[in-house]
Amino acid sequence: MEEKKVKPAPILVQMFIYAAILFVSQVISDLMPRAFPVPTPVIGLILLYVLLTTKMIKLEWVDSFGSVLISLIGFMFVPSGISLAANLKIIKAQGVQLIIVIVAATIILLVVIAYTTRFFSWLVNKITESQVNIHHKKKIGDAK
Repeated sequence: MEEKKVKPAPILVQMFIYAAILFVSQVISDLMPRAFPVPTPVIGLILLYVLLTTKMIKLEWVDSFGSVLISLIGFMFVPSGISLAANLKIIKAQGVQLIIVIVAATIILLVVIAYTTRFFSWLVNKITESQVNIHHKKKIGDAK
């Protein structure tokens, strides 16, 4: 069986897709209430994920430019590092409090993820068991 060679979209088309998603994300972010601010990039990631999983956008349409962006991710953290270095006085004054908050948030995040994963695993097992039981009952009914 021959595998189809998938041709990626031109890089300008891929850039346009990312720009369009970012534009829509910015509009959604601006419409969010001030009490619940969601950053534009987070909305963009969720939107891109939904578009890819629903197959409204094919992976080959955004794959090459996504790889370029991933290769630049280290460079994207440079402004954060500079900002951090510029605020060393704050870190010096409240460093212990910051470390406590970071450690507590990490532990809470891990516990919540563990229990969420456990819940969804349990849910999938229950659904699978019920489908197996239904299938098994159908076979028994057909055999009679």
